[in-house]
Amino acid sequence: MIDSQRRKEAGLYFDLEIEEAFRLAQKAHNNKAKLVASLKNRYNKLEDKTEFHEEFICCLKYAMIIYTREPAVENVIDFVTKFAASFETPVNEDAEEVEEEDENEFLNFLLNFLLESHGANRHAGRFRVCQLVNKLLGSLSENAQIDGDLCDRIHKAMLIRTTDKYPNVRIQAALAMARLQDTSNSDCPTIKAYVLLLENDSNPEVRRAVLSCIAPSVTTLPKIYKRTRDVKEKVRKLAYQVLAENVHIRVLSIAQRVSLLHEGLSDSAVYSVKEVVKTHLLPAWLRLLQGDVLQLLHRLDVENCAETAVTTLHAIFSMATSPDDLLQNGVRLDERKLIPVDSLTCENVLYWRALCEFVKSKGNEGEELLEQLLPEAAIFAEYLYSYLRSITQLSEEQKADMTQLEMAMNQEFVGQQLIMLVGCLDSSEEGGRKRTVAVLKEILVMPNTPTSLIGLLVEKLIGLLRDETQKIQMVAEIISDVREPILPISKPVDENEKCRKQVRVNNEAKQTLEECISCQDFSRAAELKDTISQLEELKNQLTLEASQPADNIKEQRVEKSDPETLLKCLTMCAELFKKINIKRGICPTTNALIESLILPSVSNPNPAVRNMAVICLGTAALHSKDLANTHLVLLLQITQLDEPKIRISALRVFIDQLLLNGLNILQDKSAPISQAPDSPDNSNGQPEQQTEEESTVQSILKMLSEFLDSEICELRTETAEGLAKLMYCGRILSPKLLSRLALLWYNPVTEDDQRLRHCLGVFLQLYARASRTNQECVEESFLPTMRTLFNAPVTSPLSEVDTSNVAELFVELTRPSALVQPAAVQVHLNIHVRLYCKTLSWLEINTEPGPANSELQLLLKDILQEVKDKYCTRVIEKLCNQLNGDRCSKSGGNQDTTLLTLDENTGGQKKASTAKNGKKARKAELSSDEGDEENVPEAPPSVRPSRRAKIAALDKLTALINQEANGS
Repeated sequence: MIDSQRRKEAGLYFDLEIEEAFRLAQKAHNNKAKLVASLKNRYNKLEDKTEFHEEFICCLKYAMIIYTREPAVENVIDFVTKFAASFETPVNEDAEEVEEEDENEFLNFLLNFLLESHGANRHAGRFRVCQLVNKLLGSLSENAQIDGDLCDRIHKAMLIRTTDKYPNVRIQAALAMARLQDTSNSDCPTIKAYVLLLENDSNPEVRRAVLSCIAPSVTTLPKIYKRTRDVKEKVRKLAYQVLAENVHIRVLSIAQRVSLLHEGLSDSAVYSVKEVVKTHLLPAWLRLLQGDVLQLLHRLDVENCAETAVTTLHAIFSMATSPDDLLQNGVRLDERKLIPVDSLTCENVLYWRALCEFVKSKGNEGEELLEQLLPEAAIFAEYLYSYLRSITQLSEEQKADMTQLEMAMNQEFVGQQLIMLVGCLDSSEEGGRKRTVAVLKEILVMPNTPTSLIGLLVEKLIGLLRDETQKIQMVAEIISDVREPILPISKPVDENEKCRKQVRVNNEAKQTLEECISCQDFSRAAELKDTISQLEELKNQLTLEASQPADNIKEQRVEKSDPETLLKCLTMCAELFKKINIKRGICPTTNALIESLILPSVSNPNPAVRNMAVICLGTAALHSKDLANTHLVLLLQITQLDEPKIRISALRVFIDQLLLNGLNILQDKSAPISQAPDSPDNSNGQPEQQTEEESTVQSILKMLSEFLDSEICELRTETAEGLAKLMYCGRILSPKLLSRLALLWYNPVTEDDQRLRHCLGVFLQLYARASRTNQECVEESFLPTMRTLFNAPVTSPLSEVDTSNVAELFVELTRPSALVQPAAVQVHLNIHVRLYCKTLSWLEINTEPGPANSELQLLLKDILQEVKDKYCTRVIEKLCNQLNGDRCSKSGGNQDTTLLTLDENTGGQKKASTAKNGKKARKAELSSDEGDEENVPEAPPSVRPSRRAKIAALDKLTALINQEANGS
């Protein structure tokens, strides 16, 4: 014993017993390799290995029944794996087949035991089986060979375990099949199982396990790419890592590359997903492109994804260790600090702009570097002017040629990036600033300036001007110069005088000619010489007047009304209204623009002009409530009658108006609007004006609600987004509209509308967290939402919605802990009592006598003893009466009796009126519950009892219920 103990302390093991080996393997500090060698030495000496196998499995089972990841158990599993893997025979050894089978005997035996045990009843056993299979297959060499039948059995068993109830079992089974997948086989069962797990498994750790071992291929790449949008941060992070390490950039389409960068760099998980994109994906792509950033931009198609490309460049710049790194990998500037015009491309000009913006954002730290990247303002202004002047205008025939069209689009893109660089110039020097303003003004007036650049040019121009009056005046002058340019016009000639001169010359010439012919006297020719000379002089004078048209030309302003000119002017006008202070109001200059340009363009036959005019009118209306009141009806008509694009623009500006001034803008009110009545009337003695206001609000909300069912996807999305803004800002408080938005979010029809889904998903969370009032609105929308889903016909897309998921969402939204400012009264108290009791009243319960009926009555009596809310008590009593066989619901009569008891000291006339009022109240409540499903807000009760009256009535009711319970 002493020698054995010394050998153990020295790390030397000779012919260990199996039990002793397992005991020592539990310690992390023991050398597993020496334990394996010692136990294998003992195994090789045995002739009959059956007893060894049985004892080994007996010891292994002690570890396999433990589910938790205890260190001792994990050490034993690792020891078993190393011991079994030590029997692997390398393929390159020239040994006989029989000997190889003998060498692999223990490995085959262990695998057979595991496969026989993979269906164990206890999940701990199934987990350890899959874990051991995973570790065994992973520890074998790359060229290891396993018997074909055994391999098929492993494959089949692990496929079964990928559908196990417990996630940890599925994880180990998925990892175990990593070496069994065949990417060349489109029908590979492993790959099919992986795809199924990636798309449908609810556990994120299972999806991560599959991502870590799935091999990229034509079949699996779209599934891996889709996991970058997984709901769990860890799954998205691993998906980006897999794409960075295993997928070449050329394999991905341009749309996939752009999407990966856009969503990854804007991910909410800044320190995990976004960091992986910056530190793994982008460096991996740059390595494949030999570090050429411009080549990366070329593979992103920057013309159509400029902002994503700029965000990508900023991420690359942020990883630079020194300013020299930024200058070395970028564009090549000449001695003027400019890119030569003939060397301008979409990629290098975008890089130049992004680098300048990045350096400028550093403030004082980047001033020195910015001076190396940009020239003085005046020099750059001339450079910009020379380039934009060279942009070619295409005719309709040239636009049909895709080559020329693409060239023109590239020129416009380069011009756009150069204009954006104006914002990076040093405008503190007055001379350079004034020269830049003059150049921008001249560019705007040029007829060949593309319409797509007008808005950006006006934005930069306004940014350089300091006085608002100057901004308005200058833009108005430019609009006047564009719309009414000075053109040369020929001076009108007096046609009557011209005719008289011509008749006179012709008559005199004929008369002279006749005299010369008739006289035939050559002596008289000398006498006619002077007359002929005079005629020739007159002729020459007329010819000279005809050959000098410049004297008849005059410069004059000519108004242009072609669509392109109007579009340019309206674009400048819209940009002006966006940039000036909204509190300034409408001045005479802007009012003149509205009257002479905007309003006439609203009825222009060209759709693009009408659309821009609507945008201008809506933007201008934000500056004046009077202007909004005047033209709001016109905007409402446009939302219903014009082309889809123009309707969406009108709806957008209409929503902006409601956000700014409220739904009662026509009546000059801005209080939050609660649910409007279904049918306004004057029964409550409300003034007629108030009824009209409610009717107007009702009509507006009804119109917006109808837009949610529009077949035009963009209109539906814009409406949903607008309603979400109105509800979040408190302009609308409507459970029905909230229910509509929630159903729209779950509706399978909107699955492809990513903007709508994203907007509503964010809105529901932010809205519910904002206040307790909002949570109460969510609470009230719960039952209408569930009722709509329950009653949805089979043909409706809503029938496919998982109702349990919807209910879970509403419970999550109304969780008290989710509130930004927790409230004393929690909404969940109402959901757990009122809403569930209300749900009981909808159930179709068999009222026939029987055991089930009796058990339900006992349960309801127990509930009555616990419930303190009057409404809940009434609902439960009604259900008890139904179970007793009273289908006419005697709860009304019982409630009347209760009310009479509470007021027993009062007169009979008062009691009767109280009971009568109670019936009316219940009738109104039932009618509201069973009413139509119009998605229009409802009016809150006009009269609500005070909190003190509620508490007093509740105390009396509780005492009465307790008294009756004790008496029974």
